[in-house]
Amino acid sequence: MPKAAAAKGKTNSAFMKPMQPSPELAKVVGSEPLPRSEVTKKVWDHIKKNNLQNPENKREIIADDKLEPVFGSKRLNMFQMTKAINKHLS
Repeated sequence: MPKAAAAKGKTNSAFMKPMQPSPELAKVVGSEPLPRSEVTKKVWDHIKKNNLQNPENKREIIADDKLEPVFGSKRLNMFQMTKAINKHLS
């Protein structure tokens, strides 16, 4: 049990540190600094709300006008999405 308690108390501070979204990313997640996890969650909320997953291949995201400047392309694999988003955080 002590092992779980130690793991629970230790969070990755770099991952939880609020990051400033770029103006392009701010159109999707807002302009306030947010932790990376929250940015990713908000981007997924936008993807689901606007039905942007390719129906034939759920791993592929079809960017709308707000996401295309962030992704740098019209279509992106969900595994490449985090890399694209990180370029828009400082």
